[in-house]
Formats: sequence, structure tokens, C-alpha cells
Amino acid sequence: MNQSDLVTIRKAQARDADAIAEFNRAMALETEGKALLPELVGAGVRRLLADASLGFYAVAEHEGRVIGCLMVTNEWSDWRNGLFWWIQSVYIVAGWRRRGVYRRLYDFIRDLASREPGICGFRLYVERENMVAQHTYAALGMAPTDYLIYEELKPGVRYFDDRG
Repeated sequence: MNQSDLVTIRKAQARDADAIAEFNRAMALETEGKALLPELVGAGVRRLLADASLGFYAVAEHEGRVIGCLMVTNEWSDWRNGLFWWIQSVYIVAGWRRRGVYRRLYDFIRDLASREPGICGFRLYVERENMVAQHTYAALGMAPTDYLIYEELKPGVRYFDDRG
């Protein structure tokens, strides 16, 4: 059995706010060397959890402990008449990295989107130097854009006129 099979993926709830805020602080420090203000990050996490119009978090949980998360926010695309889900604030606890936890979170988001006809795809941004993350995103089907943003369009939906 793969260790990630022992992980439960679900939408975050208010009780997850402290863990998510701590993950955001850890991620900012690890990836950008920035020490975020705990009270500001905590308030931002709680606000999103309380207002679904801002987006949502998905969390990975093992034996009642949150071990990873990601945030999804919306971007309207008039070109596609649909929403892109932006994946942000990705964090996996160090001992669980490279064990399929992010893949499970991403698959959860894909599944949710497959049931929402208004979602046209996913986007995220990644540091240019973070080659490990870039390889992970590419392995999941995402590709770099001309804007240095990664995206994956929902399969089977036509957005452009192919007639030249």
C-alpha cells in the first residue's frame, strides 16, 4: 500500500485555519525567505474559509493531523466563458513530500472541477528556480504558458474556432 493511500483529502473547514496559516508562513519562509505576520496570515485564511466567493482550501489529513494543503481561487476567462481555478499556497509537511500527497490534492481538485461545467482549467505560478515543483506540475499534465504560468485546460471542451 502506498503511504498516500493512508491520507484523506477534503475541503478545509474552520477548524483547519491554524494549520493552514502555519503552512503558509512556513512556505513563504522556505521558498522566498519571507517571514509573514502570523496575525495577518491567520486573518486571511479565516476570511477565505468564511467566504466561499473568495475560493476554498483543500487539505490532506493523516490520522487526524493536517499534513498538506492548497488554496483555490477563481479567475474569469472571457475567452473561454469559464473560470480558471488558480492553485496557490501549496504546502506539504516535509516528512510527507515526494509521497504522492500533492498528486492526491490535485486529483481532488480535478474531480471537483469535473462536476462543475463552468470550470475551464487550472493555473498556478511557480518560482523559476523551483525545478522540483515544475517537474511535479508537468507530470500531472500542466504545461508552461507564454506568461510563465502553468495551466491545464479541461479535456473535451472546445474553446477556439479551428477553421483558421
